Amino acid sequence: MTDMTTKLALPYIMASQAQKEITHNMALNMLDLFVQPIVEAVDLSAPPAEPGEGQAWIVASGATGDWAGQEDNIAHWLGGAWSFYAPVEGMHFQVRDLDMLTIFRSGMWRTGAVNGLEISVNGQQVVGDRGSAIADVSGGQVIDSEARTTINTLLQVCRAHGLIES
Repeated sequence: MTDMTTKLALPYIMASQAQKEITHNMALNMLDLFVQPIVEAVDLSAPPAEPGEGQAWIVASGATGDWAGQEDNIAHWLGGAWSFYAPVEGMHFQVRDLDMLTIFRSGMWRTGAVNGLEISVNGQQVVGDRGSAIADVSGGQVIDSEARTTINTLLQVCRAHGLIES
């Protein structure tokens, strides 16, 4: 048996361990961070001057000061000291200053990316699978260059947003 859990690396209390409360309290602090996953920001490379008790950040590249060498790790301020935790695949946090999610996938944090099969608003699907390609407008019996330009612009925007094939 190992001395920590497999996913979050929470410490186990071991048989005949002295000061079991330290290990137990450490695990509770880690659960507090990971079960209600909120970080203050993802773009700081230096620790904030006055971190609040229990606040956390994802350390940006080029880390300095107490955060040096901790890039991409979660920095957690607790009891007047920093604790650092390595992210695991699929770990996600709400980023307070951006009001969006960040998720750790394939060795990097992806902030604001949304993966899904559809987007619905009030139960009505507004975005789903991408439509097939639509050719640009050309020819016709009545020549209306303004209409063609507008329609082609709309098609370009739909392609750029991935709503229809190119």
